[in-house]
Amino acid sequence: MRIHRVMANIVMVVALTVGTALAQGNIYQATLQEPNPATAEVSTDELKLILQTGSAVVFDARPFMEFAVSHIPGAVNVSQKPGLPASQYTSDVAEVGRLLSGNKQQSIVLYCNGPFCGKSKRLATDLLAAGYSNVRRYQLGIPTWRALVGLTEIEGAGAEYVYRLDMTAWWVDGRSHGEFATGTLGHAYNIPVEDVLAAKDDGRLPMEDHNTRIVVFGSNGAQARAVAASLASNAFHNVAFFGGTLENLRELLLTKSEHEAVDRRP
Repeated sequence: MRIHRVMANIVMVVALTVGTALAQGNIYQATLQEPNPATAEVSTDELKLILQTGSAVVFDARPFMEFAVSHIPGAVNVSQKPGLPASQYTSDVAEVGRLLSGNKQQSIVLYCNGPFCGKSKRLATDLLAAGYSNVRRYQLGIPTWRALVGLTEIEGAGAEYVYRLDMTAWWVDGRSHGEFATGTLGHAYNIPVEDVLAAKDDGRLPMEDHNTRIVVFGSNGAQARAVAASLASNAFHNVAFFGGTLENLRELLLTKSEHEAVDRRP
């Protein structure tokens, strides 16, 4: 049932985006076009360019664990504004100020969980009230990013959370076959970037559910990211890469006994 709800939400968000895109001409250039917004929106194409050029600081306005499990690569996260219930979660403007060294002219882009999420708007309101003058939102949020771009990043705390609690997650080791044979995480599938297409036909990828959470790791973050990007371009839209090394991941996830019993597949 959870997967069905997730799929329904993604379909609804993408449908809204497509409807807007028909009026604007290109789904990657679409925004919600909400009436009388307090802060301007950016499109997916604009956000991709911002991340490539570093022309703004991109804040994930969601709680830390949501950020840690899956966030837009290059985004940052700050702690919660004190004294609020979970339903009114808002990032702390004081923490934003500390991260930006008090620069209230800094270009800022906010995102959260999509068109129906109020976290970006609440943070934008607080930032404007605090005197920040260059605040925009990617209000389509991470659901649309996953649908149109696909690639996200997982932090160490998020990897530990998924490894311990999500038994449906699909772990992918992006290293070479030779490196994989020396040891990996238990139950990981070996899919170097050149094997992605073959893996769709030989059981190494979850072809019956493209919404399966896939976590990719490798010798380093660049290798994991390349494999994750290839998976995302093959219609897997819940893919996150780990930016550290396999050894970093082992230290985070495995006990001493698990290290000694590390899976070695032929």
